[in-house]
Amino acid sequence: MTSLVVFDISLSLDGYMRGPNPNRDNVLGDGGDRLHAWASSQATEGDRKLLADSIRGAGAVICGRRTYDDALPGWRADGPTGAARLPVFVVSHSMPTNVVEKGVYRFEHGIEAALQAARTAAAGKDICVMGGADVGRQFLHAKLVDELSLHIVPVLLGGGTRMFGDGEPDLQTLKVKSIVNSPGATHIRYQFDR
Repeated sequence: MTSLVVFDISLSLDGYMRGPNPNRDNVLGDGGDRLHAWASSQATEGDRKLLADSIRGAGAVICGRRTYDDALPGWRADGPTGAARLPVFVVSHSMPTNVVEKGVYRFEHGIEAALQAARTAAAGKDICVMGGADVGRQFLHAKLVDELSLHIVPVLLGGGTRMFGDGEPDLQTLKVKSIVNSPGATHIRYQFDR
């Protein structure tokens, strides 16, 4: 069984995955914390089930170095999947100095190396590419993504880091695989029509 590569991201209604004015103390920018409230402070039963099903179906995670640096204080050694402790392959040009002891993190140079390592670790389960517009765009441009899992949050940020826009690869069509509505986000899973 071949692993599906799923790019998973929370977005504002106007397409931003990070609000304006991000800084060290406010890594998601102005209003950006609202993008992930559906998965934490405002999570409903449906949101929690969606998260649990995603973690259960995954075998490995890939993220970028900025996501690692920004999220490490919250993720700590267990990574984004908490007690499941799925391996996280971080795409990075260098080894960070703040590698957590007994952490789930492995550092790979380039998306191809990260994907190869994640495929081995996932053993046929899904590979979740998460966080960071840069790594997501690299995977999309290389046409390495099988499905998009978008969590569209009912907020207009008006600026920040846009996930999709100029410089997108050639026209790609997708099919809606599933839709789950909750007060904090509309969760849409798309499958690339290839």
